[in-house]
Amino acid sequence: MNTYRRRTALLGVGALTAGLLLTAPQPASAANLIRNPGFETAGTDGMPYCWEKSGWGDNDFAFTTTADAHTGAKAMKVELTRRVDGDRKALITESDACAPVVTPGRQYDLGLWYKTTTPDASVTVFRHDTTAGWQYWTDLKTLEMTGTWSEATVRTPEVPAGTDRISWGVSVYGTGSATTDDYTMEQVADPVPPPQCTGSAKQCADGTWDVLPTKNPVRSMHSVVLNNGKVLLIAGSGNDESMFKAGTFTSAVYDPANGSYKVIPTPKDMFCAGHVQLQDGRVLVMSGNKAYPVPGGHGYEGYKESYVFDPETETYSRTNDMNDGHWYPSATVLGNGDVISFGGLREDSTGSVTAELFSEAEQRWQPLWKVNQTWSYWGLYPSMILMQDGRLFYSGSHVFGNNIPGTGSAIYDYAANTVTQVPGLQKKDERDQSASVLLPPAQDQKVLTLGGGNIDSNPEANRLTDIIDLKQPNPAYVAGPPVPQGTVDLGNGPVPQTGGQGKMYVSAVLLPDGKVLETGGALHNRANPVYETSLFDPESETFDPVAVDPEARGYHSSAFLLPDGRVMTTGDNPGNGSWNHDVSVYSPPYLFKGPRPSITSVIDTEWNYGDTQRITVDRPIAKAELIRPAAVTHSSDPNQRFVDLPLSVDGGNVDLNVTSNPDLAPPGWYMLFAVDANGVPSVAKWVHLQGPQALRATDASAHVHDFADAPEGKVTGPRKKRTSQKVSPTISGCDRHYGSVNVCVPTAFPAEVKKTTAARCAWLKTNDYGRLKVNGGDDPLGLDRDRDGIACGKKDLSRR
Repeated sequence: MNTYRRRTALLGVGALTAGLLLTAPQPASAANLIRNPGFETAGTDGMPYCWEKSGWGDNDFAFTTTADAHTGAKAMKVELTRRVDGDRKALITESDACAPVVTPGRQYDLGLWYKTTTPDASVTVFRHDTTAGWQYWTDLKTLEMTGTWSEATVRTPEVPAGTDRISWGVSVYGTGSATTDDYTMEQVADPVPPPQCTGSAKQCADGTWDVLPTKNPVRSMHSVVLNNGKVLLIAGSGNDESMFKAGTFTSAVYDPANGSYKVIPTPKDMFCAGHVQLQDGRVLVMSGNKAYPVPGGHGYEGYKESYVFDPETETYSRTNDMNDGHWYPSATVLGNGDVISFGGLREDSTGSVTAELFSEAEQRWQPLWKVNQTWSYWGLYPSMILMQDGRLFYSGSHVFGNNIPGTGSAIYDYAANTVTQVPGLQKKDERDQSASVLLPPAQDQKVLTLGGGNIDSNPEANRLTDIIDLKQPNPAYVAGPPVPQGTVDLGNGPVPQTGGQGKMYVSAVLLPDGKVLETGGALHNRANPVYETSLFDPESETFDPVAVDPEARGYHSSAFLLPDGRVMTTGDNPGNGSWNHDVSVYSPPYLFKGPRPSITSVIDTEWNYGDTQRITVDRPIAKAELIRPAAVTHSSDPNQRFVDLPLSVDGGNVDLNVTSNPDLAPPGWYMLFAVDANGVPSVAKWVHLQGPQALRATDASAHVHDFADAPEGKVTGPRKKRTSQKVSPTISGCDRHYGSVNVCVPTAFPAEVKKTTAARCAWLKTNDYGRLKVNGGDDPLGLDRDRDGIACGKKDLSRR
């Protein structure tokens, strides 16, 4: 597993004053926003006016003004002769006098001439936030080695809100040198005029939903978008014990191109397994359901087996076993292609405290002794998001009941084998089946967590959102805007939500225009669907309510982005055991804003880290990005990410600059979108990003800068070795004394339901539970007062 050291960037020193100048400063030209772009005006500390030394780490370096210039008499040379870690860079001085003024929402074309003797040099940008001060923004372009003067150009992403100036230059993070000269910076021309609406006014404002004519043939609760554009829908037994007993396990492959489904033979009950795309596009499926619960006996059980699904042959094959059973495990792909997994239930229904590591190189799960262990219990489907330095951020989103002890959120460092608590998550024990996403772009390292409830105590689900900036030295969640309210069906049709009513079972999907679609949900444990959909804008941190999915999407539902820019939603499994086989597709507003740009060619679909890759487009575009395809279940897809690709534009030819850091974009297949100035995306092209062997520096620390490097929360190391964590057999929030195993009579009814037989039976009737047999002699909820083995019979309701 890759591990990247974290250090604080030592930004430039040596402020310059006019009295120290040897010659008159070179002003920026009317078009070029750079002062002293050719280093001709001298300054102090051996640096030209308006330029400063920057960098950090254990390395030997030199900054030299050289006569080997592209034009004029001077150029700047930055050289590393020894390097253990870190970088050195010559940057525009971070001052009002020197740093160019920028406008939020606009883009800028940066250019320079250079020579290099190292492949480890890149264009690096810092930004000045009017509230937080100077901070690292992004690396835009890796410079190719060249012994002759060559020009490099790149277009910035849209300048973030709150930014008034930027500083930039060249970073050298490997032994060798970079000599640069003749810098340019120009604001990109005004964007194209506002689009003409091609649909109804409502479609252009809110988008539109369509319920597809063909139903999903399987009770799928797992959705994985494959690198051929099809979708793997995994059901296993589909939370249906009769299917489990019959050994009937199903999956289907859906083809959006023609709307067809192909049912796939499935070797094991993959109900509530974990899954993730491997580097080559195959799907790793880990654990699943070994046994359904037995009233008065064990709860759900997980098995150790693991499988790989091949999109080409549409078949499953078995890998080696995991060290433990994991029903409801996490699955996070790492920067070297390995997969790490935590949590879930073991073969004996207890909670697994075993961390599992699947080796990309060996294509097998590693034995226990090869995997670092903290013996921590992370719960079920803990949302573990890969950070830009290889650590994992546990966002606090999870499934079933209370969160982990402490603050409910943490940074997990595999290399150090430590867990550091992160503060700020609101109502941490009511974030059961909330959703968490790494906001666009991944380079910003911000995470949004929204909604949630608690199936054990069964309160009304909340409207909470929390946002954390992992670029801060001591990151902490801060409260975001509340999730908009929609309507809720309390048993007699949808009515407007009131008070603090929100939703759990939330789906959140990254869109190619940089927004997040959140949709679906329910107010209580497998009951009371909420109809609400909105778009979250990471730039303004606001929600915009849009058209609503007409179908209920609660427990066992999922939503995911298709390569054509639409969003597909499936599933819903309320407590009465029924299943919604209808499939909905959402067309966002950007699909009604006029013609879409088209990627007319991709010169090479095999990409390496630090590459410059050329595409051609049929109309001007403002940005391009990679979006990792979905592998989603139970509101959870920790691998979902949107990676910005800085541009160099020459008419219809666009050069895309690929990140050098595999922790920002783990290896694998991605959807490549080109997006115009109005946010209208192309249809995606598939590209394959290669593994970390393509990262030429010995590590990616040069791209980390001051990033979550001083968290002050409580730090814990490995606990005493143990086998498992005790877990209640009612962990799923269902009382198995009533009905069949796929029926969920809640262990705790909603607070508004009185604790009487009549009130509870009325609620069950309203929610279509039907006839409920009592399993065994116990009646903990008092639903079988006449002891005839049938809950909520006439005599039960007539007895006092």
